[in-house]
Amino acid sequence: MPKLEVFDPAMCCSTGICGPSVNPALIRFAADLDWLSKQGVEVRRYNLSQEPAAFAGNSLVREKLASDSTTCLPLILLDGVEKSAATYPSRQQLAELTGVTPGVNSEAAPPVSTPINLTMAETSAGKCSSDCACNAPTNPAGGDQSAPSSPRPQGGGQ
Repeated sequence: MPKLEVFDPAMCCSTGICGPSVNPALIRFAADLDWLSKQGVEVRRYNLSQEPAAFAGNSLVREKLASDSTTCLPLILLDGVEKSAATYPSRQQLAELTGVTPGVNSEAAPPVSTPINLTMAETSAGKCSSDCACNAPTNPAGGDQSAPSSPRPQGGGQ
């Protein structure tokens, strides 16, 4: 199966799905990558703020950043070849890029028109997690802070 690599702009966590104001496109894209992975495609995701070595270690990504700066991000590579830049492809586009046929068992992509307000667990640093750089208040919605937060995947995996 093909290998899809996503080089994300700098975000406060590995998926960008944290903080008090979550971009619905990032929620949809994370779900689409999860779906793609379940179809057998190897998916790797790198965040510029957390994994700069992955950007520096890839000559195509280095060249693209040198010519376009970070405006080229997200940069999508399929088997080392650039397939998309500066936008998050839809599930249909990802399926076409990778040769995956959305079948009867494929889940529909989640809607992206409804903003989601998340309550974050309180930390001593006052951030949504100890490794987050977003400086988001720990509980912008004023809800219960006693619920444990689920760990965020690290290392670019989805």
